[in-house]
Amino acid sequence: MINYTIGVDFGTLSGRAIMVDVKTGTEIASGEYHYPHAVMERELPSGKRLGHDWALQHPKDYLEVLYDVIPKLIKTSGVAPEEIIGIGIDFTSCTMLPVKDDGTPICFIEEFQDNPHAYVKLWKHHAAQDKANRINETAQRMQESWLYNYGGKISSEWAFPKLWQVLEEAPEIYEAMDHWVEAADWIVWQLCGKQTRNSCAAGYKALYSKRTGYPSPNFFAALDERLRDVIKDKFSCPISSLGQKAGGLTQAMADKLGLSPGIAVAVGNVDAHVCVPAVGITQESKMLAIIGTSTCHMLLDQQEIQVPGICGVVEDGILPGLAGYEAGQSCVGDHFAWLVKNCVPDHYINEAERQGISVHEYLTQLAAELKPGQSGLLALDFWNGNRSVLVDADLTGMMLGMTLQTTVHEMYRALIEATAYGTRMIVENFREHGLTVNEFIASGGISQKNPLAMQIYADVLNMPVRVATASQGPALGSAMFAAVAAGSQKGGYDSIHQAVAAMAIADNLVYEPKQAAAQVYELLFLEYRRLHDYFGRGENDVMKRLKHIKLSKQLTVSRM
Repeated sequence: MINYTIGVDFGTLSGRAIMVDVKTGTEIASGEYHYPHAVMERELPSGKRLGHDWALQHPKDYLEVLYDVIPKLIKTSGVAPEEIIGIGIDFTSCTMLPVKDDGTPICFIEEFQDNPHAYVKLWKHHAAQDKANRINETAQRMQESWLYNYGGKISSEWAFPKLWQVLEEAPEIYEAMDHWVEAADWIVWQLCGKQTRNSCAAGYKALYSKRTGYPSPNFFAALDERLRDVIKDKFSCPISSLGQKAGGLTQAMADKLGLSPGIAVAVGNVDAHVCVPAVGITQESKMLAIIGTSTCHMLLDQQEIQVPGICGVVEDGILPGLAGYEAGQSCVGDHFAWLVKNCVPDHYINEAERQGISVHEYLTQLAAELKPGQSGLLALDFWNGNRSVLVDADLTGMMLGMTLQTTVHEMYRALIEATAYGTRMIVENFREHGLTVNEFIASGGISQKNPLAMQIYADVLNMPVRVATASQGPALGSAMFAAVAAGSQKGGYDSIHQAVAAMAIADNLVYEPKQAAAQVYELLFLEYRRLHDYFGRGENDVMKRLKHIKLSKQLTVSRM
């Protein structure tokens, strides 16, 4: 009998799901559902305006992904429900929401539906950066050793800055919630009726260590006395390891999805991290970059080193027996989309329509005709802050070298190059602090849709870039962990290493660096690094001063 598992990958704008053959990892069916509320950055569904740097979502959209996509997978595949042995999910992180003891989101409660703090705070919600700054300052003053597991600085994307913002700005929401949970863990809760907290998100985003636990009550009290018992009050659920079975699918959810009740529901995972086994990485020194709206850079190593400017190093954080390192860039596909939405003249749009291609494809086509350095442009990829290695969400984007002859496709190429330079900063930062990066593997939509970008990455890094051919890497990884949660007795596997050996899609498309281009990019990267440090390390804080002036003027106008 052939067995199957389902993996669901919850991204920034949509949820994607695949059904795979447990013996081979072959994709049998796939589907996608776009969130009706998308990312709420300007207003709530009621029309209530949001502040600067907000990014919210509606948890109802996540449930709709399950209700829409999974029945369609079963229908299109022709697979019988009894042949499906498990389901696994992954999520963008850190994406948090306040819920009651029974899992009800606070925003589902009528009296709170017009309160922004009742909704999901998406990973790129940066309105709590002041709280992150105070956490960093307090941890440094108290000499908290855990801070250096996160490169010496956390950002607004972490769990506690977002929660502290709720406490300060909406204490009624803080009091109403019983738990502050990752969206990944909430979806698992909805599937199996049992709350779990996955070790991946807890380790990378909630300051948890399997050896020492969370920071102490005294540390939280030093931030705000009301936070002294925050772990007991809002994080009381035990931590579950990756690959564990969270529980069995409830009868109610099985009826909605068309699956068999009781099948294994895997403990949740983080989208970038779960992709590592999906592309066949089980050893150290191989960096995986999942390149999409943002980019996460994952690296395994035998040793656990505190590297400045990374997002985190967690024991067993990605695979058991190895230290898992994470770094990242906050803005990649996001700022390509910004350019297309806001800066493209009609004649570009018309020509793209005439050729029957997207504006992105047309800009890429024109940008590919340029040689490295030909545009005269150099950009910093800080348009949504900097995650690594500066860890500063208050930084903003910049493009240098503009003239009256500058074209949009030159700008498009400059933004691609900026993301490649940012990735090289991350690679070099790991190398400078004792870790080896011998291979670079890319996954995610941009890596598969934009050959020009991958060639630029190879040239900037001056090393081969291998693009994983798995079309849905995170969803495949989640399906693999679902097979582990089911276990061999149910037709799955007893370890993730066994699942990798059978199910991983390790085929790669390779982009070799072109030495002539690499030489030019070596010069341009040095200029990028100068600007990166000049604006990002405090020598010139003009980006922050401008942001401060902007916010102060907005407040002045709103009070008039």
